[in-house]
Amino acid sequence: MEHTMLPAIGSVFPRGVFAALLLMLLFSFSTFTSIEAYDPLDPTGNITIKWDVISWTPDGYVAVVTMYNFQQYRHIQAPGWSLGWTWAKKEVIWNMMGAQTTEQGDCSKFKAGIPHCCKKDPTVVDLLPGTPYNQQIANCCKGGVLNSWGQDPSNAVSSFQISVGSAGTTNKTVKMPKNFTLKAPGPGYTCGPAKVVKPTVFITNDKRRTTQAMMTWNITCTYSQFLAQKAPSCCVSLSSFYNDTVVNCPTCTCGCRNKTEPGSCVDPNSPHLASVVSASGKTANTPLVQCTSHMCPIRVHWHVKLNYKEYWRVKITITNFNYRMNYSQWNLVVQHPNLDNITQLFSFNYKSLNPYEGLNDTSMLWGVKFYNDFLSSAGSLGNVQSEILLRKDKSTFTFDKGWAFPRRIYFNGDNCVMPPPDAYPWLPNASSKLVFSLLSTVIATLASLLILLNQS
Repeated sequence: MEHTMLPAIGSVFPRGVFAALLLMLLFSFSTFTSIEAYDPLDPTGNITIKWDVISWTPDGYVAVVTMYNFQQYRHIQAPGWSLGWTWAKKEVIWNMMGAQTTEQGDCSKFKAGIPHCCKKDPTVVDLLPGTPYNQQIANCCKGGVLNSWGQDPSNAVSSFQISVGSAGTTNKTVKMPKNFTLKAPGPGYTCGPAKVVKPTVFITNDKRRTTQAMMTWNITCTYSQFLAQKAPSCCVSLSSFYNDTVVNCPTCTCGCRNKTEPGSCVDPNSPHLASVVSASGKTANTPLVQCTSHMCPIRVHWHVKLNYKEYWRVKITITNFNYRMNYSQWNLVVQHPNLDNITQLFSFNYKSLNPYEGLNDTSMLWGVKFYNDFLSSAGSLGNVQSEILLRKDKSTFTFDKGWAFPRRIYFNGDNCVMPPPDAYPWLPNASSKLVFSLLSTVIATLASLLILLNQS
């Protein structure tokens, strides 16, 4: 059979042209950062902000702004979200319910009444739980904490009311704000422009009448882990009953201990541990982690525990190494081909995720309320664990070539770093071959002895 030889690259492109093309290709990959916001396990996940103009005022309008977290497993933790935008004209905020701006700005030109905020680019934050009822509206006042849609849809919505002045008073004169930003609480979300959509329809409490907004526009924000943080936030370690090897998280997964800034990690055996942790503060977004080889705030350990005739058993342990964070309402997303045959789950909640039709290999796990839904900071209480019993599919099940280990693990929506595949615990194939070889030798020897006995 003849093979067609491809010409060398240098014979097709001159060296200088090839180098230029290569640089252009690399530049194009580096500039298209928006594709990183796509999550293959949650392809339609986003945060949608709906701005409903519900009534007109003499110099503007009253609107209800609602934030929907349509992400299946990524939520917003304390200290919560902050939403910003730039006004299209010279609008001001006369008053708000359910939220407030972080700054008032310069309102010196107003004599009769002072607006709530006069900044061109206001930043809005949620009010805290316990806010007086006369300052609340529905779905407000959660301190900016927003659960994921897949885990707790009833708490995946946040709203506030805003009265806008110095704006248009009809749907033809009102201008939509622009340059929306969402921090949750740090960077990571990119928001698109506001788009006019079909007005929202509201149903009255007695469900006998419907009303609709004067105007409605939507803003869609998507998340990118690469924008949110420079280094990974979690890693995965592996072990199994059939191999004594424990595969730890790769060294320097989330940073290198000898290269980090002084005070960025704490030795758990230090006699001054308590004073160092208390002095560092609990509200800082930068992790203060326990000094480890991987330097990750979170480690997920997957242990293949037992093998039965019809089933196999896995133990999952999540350990918090971050002294600055108590993870409440945490969740874990695991991708493995046998997750379509989960038989029993101990001490975790479970939900199957089906991002694509006909594919059922992804599950979301989270703690049982008041039992282990709260993952405390680094220390003796800084871990939760559970076991999963899975039924074997005899056509696909094997312990060979790392099949029993997960393909991908997310913690709170962030992709965790897996060990390299060649480091996975392996089946003791060599020992089984040795046993077979010794057995063959014994059989051959016995056969030879029988032949000699027969000959004699």
